Amino acid sequence: MNTMSGPIHRNPLHAQIVEHLRNMIHAGDLGPDEKLNEKALCEQFGVSRTPLREAFKVLSAERLIRITPHYGASVTALTVADLEEVFPIIGALEGLAGELACTFITDDEIAAVERMHRDLVRHYEARDRAQYFVSNEAIHAAILNAARNPTLAETLRGLSGRIRRARYHANLSEERWHSAVAEHEQILSKLKARDGKGLAHVLQAHLANKLATVRATIQDTTRPDQSA
Repeated sequence: MNTMSGPIHRNPLHAQIVEHLRNMIHAGDLGPDEKLNEKALCEQFGVSRTPLREAFKVLSAERLIRITPHYGASVTALTVADLEEVFPIIGALEGLAGELACTFITDDEIAAVERMHRDLVRHYEARDRAQYFVSNEAIHAAILNAARNPTLAETLRGLSGRIRRARYHANLSEERWHSAVAEHEQILSKLKARDGKGLAHVLQAHLANKLATVRATIQDTTRPDQSA
């Protein structure tokens, strides 16, 4: 007789540390090239060095940190080359997710995306940048979930993690912000029409415009100061 009631799903300790550190890097609490102090982080999280170093390995694979022999771990700096390598792949995958979503999405899920879009517009009108990005990410996540493809979702989320901080910290001008909201109007319209090809095209163009914004931000921050 099988007395087991089923597997117990628990997040490994190192996975929880990964999430904390990832959020700190995305939020800018840990800046580019900043050395990660193992002793301080162990004290902050209340953990030993073993799960912390396991977390470092995961973040190194995501290219959020680098591990240097005899030096330790430090936060990587995003470069234009990094973005130009990853953004086209993400654009293609988001386009595929949009096509699949239009096939599988339910009316209730479309209604939920429409509510998220109203929140996004409200945050835009209030110029609440932080909450705008929360709604923005929620919309893209909902479309990805509606694609009903776990492999696609896992791949896209892994790649998106590499550029999430760049998206958040990009200099979003009034003109670009207005255009981004208009693009989200098109995303919702294509989704409601279940126009897979059309949604794929809009999502890819939306991401290409984000790349241009982020590229400009990085180039501005790395350009030598000419005022001296």
